[in-house]
Amino acid sequence: MESLSLYELNALVRRSLEQCLPDECWVQAELSDVRTNSTGHCYLEFVQKDPRSNSLIAKARGTIWANVFRLLKPYFEEATGQAFVAGIKVLVQVTVSFHELYGYSLTVQDIDPTYTLGDMARRRREILKQLEEEGVLTLNKELDMPRLPQRIAVISSPTAAGYGDFCHQLENNSRGFYFYTELFPALMQGDRVEESVLSALDRVNARLSEFDVVVIIRGGGATSDLSGFDTYLLAAACAQFPLPVITGIGHERDDTVLDSVAHTRVKTPTAAAEFLIESMDSAADELEMLASRLHEGVRNLLQQEQRRLSGYKNRIPSAAYHRISDAKMALLTVRKDVVQAVTSSLFRHRHRLELLQQRLADASPEKLLARGYSITLKDGKVVKNADELQENDMITTRLQNGEVVSIVHI
Repeated sequence: MESLSLYELNALVRRSLEQCLPDECWVQAELSDVRTNSTGHCYLEFVQKDPRSNSLIAKARGTIWANVFRLLKPYFEEATGQAFVAGIKVLVQVTVSFHELYGYSLTVQDIDPTYTLGDMARRRREILKQLEEEGVLTLNKELDMPRLPQRIAVISSPTAAGYGDFCHQLENNSRGFYFYTELFPALMQGDRVEESVLSALDRVNARLSEFDVVVIIRGGGATSDLSGFDTYLLAAACAQFPLPVITGIGHERDDTVLDSVAHTRVKTPTAAAEFLIESMDSAADELEMLASRLHEGVRNLLQQEQRRLSGYKNRIPSAAYHRISDAKMALLTVRKDVVQAVTSSLFRHRHRLELLQQRLADASPEKLLARGYSITLKDGKVVKNADELQENDMITTRLQNGEVVSIVHI
């Protein structure tokens, strides 16, 4: 029986594939691994999963050579706003090769970003649909924006240019409104965006009474890092957050899922600051309008009452008006006489009280003791008669300075 070596068999497979397959073909797959080396080549693993069980049903190795990868990666990320990383679905143009030693692999020649965009949009729609079915999609949007949103919890990277722009815009507003901001640091790019922002939200939630709104700002980062804001957990947390959430993530493309559930979405951190300043402007303008209306109302009321009083005055006969004037003068005169009489009476009673006070002072025990008199006490009671004393009674004689204790001998 004729046999083949393994090399011969693999060579036969290679030739068969080359003969029966087209030079290039488009393949839909999910990236399960993306690695680059120092030479700039990118090594991939493509997979396909069963849509029901999510188990793997196909797998293949892939390569993007450095000269292609230098062009393909920025093109894809700019078009999709999605980093070229594992976990995304792609439509790639590949050539199929089979090497006697390394086996079957795909070499990527081109990529269609619209396929990935469609998949990303589908995933966003699925997340939003799930939130809607759970009844939480619009909860944050339904919160009332505080009339004076001055206490602001900011979730951002402390080194982000957008954070500095946001603070500068608030501090230099034209009407001099005061804003208190506190930064809750978080990663705004990379594969830890979801985890980091959720942690920051938890820290804000622990101090809810100290803030009016939450602002999540990014700005200055690559659009390819926006996928971190398209996750179910982050969207669900923001949708159900008890304070209004304002997002200014800094991008022009379609809203992320986070933008879709936030109370207010603006494009940039600076625009987020402007929104808060405009809210304060609106409240200040309304306050000024109310103050003006109050002033005008009081002035009109006073004028109305003045006209009414003038009307009453005109109805009073001239003679009666003069009698009222005379009575008013008489009342003023009587008032003056009463004041003088009361003042004089108070002065006399005060003098009498001072005399009584002097007499009481002269009759006080301290005065008597100072003159040489003494007081004899038995059991704390004053002794007025010698008959009150018996043999061996102990008595106390109180002098001006000090006391003397004695024993009675009869």
